Amino acid sequence: MSTQTAALSVEEFLKLPEPPEGHIELHHGEVVVMPPPKRGHQRIQHRITMLLEGQVGNTGVVQMEMAFRPTPEHEVWQADVACVSIERDAATGDDEYLMGAPELVVEVLSPSNTMDEILERQGMCLANGCMSFWTVDPKRHVVMATTPDRRTVVLDPGSIVPLPEPLHGGIEVAKVFLRD
Repeated sequence: MSTQTAALSVEEFLKLPEPPEGHIELHHGEVVVMPPPKRGHQRIQHRITMLLEGQVGNTGVVQMEMAFRPTPEHEVWQADVACVSIERDAATGDDEYLMGAPELVVEVLSPSNTMDEILERQGMCLANGCMSFWTVDPKRHVVMATTPDRRTVVLDPGSIVPLPEPLHGGIEVAKVFLRD
């Protein structure tokens, strides 16, 4: 049995095989295996993607499971849903990862998530270009929106989550939790 003693580089990470289920991420040079999302999680991801696409139009690119490199080395992360400007998306080659965090990162909570995990993800994103980090809580039907100055607003189904600049508008929280 071997033990990893040094932080894995992105170059080394890219040579690893994909797991049979889920996906792998690189956090601080350590490989993290992420399980595949359950159906309810996927439904919310899809709904948020559709709602955001309707708002951003041709000013941004919205994607589920967007991979990105928040820092240049030892980090490859994946957002449940993310939005980047059309310019940043166009500047990223098909065989590359987005450099820095997307302008908007949305994470849908799962029962397996810990507070440490979410706060670490939030901190990494907000310190590296993210303008708004949304934590979507399906159990409580709220969206927590956090800005780079670490101000967090908890929004209930009667509220609208504002999109970060340069995007305009917002998403109705109630629509995030509608069943198809």
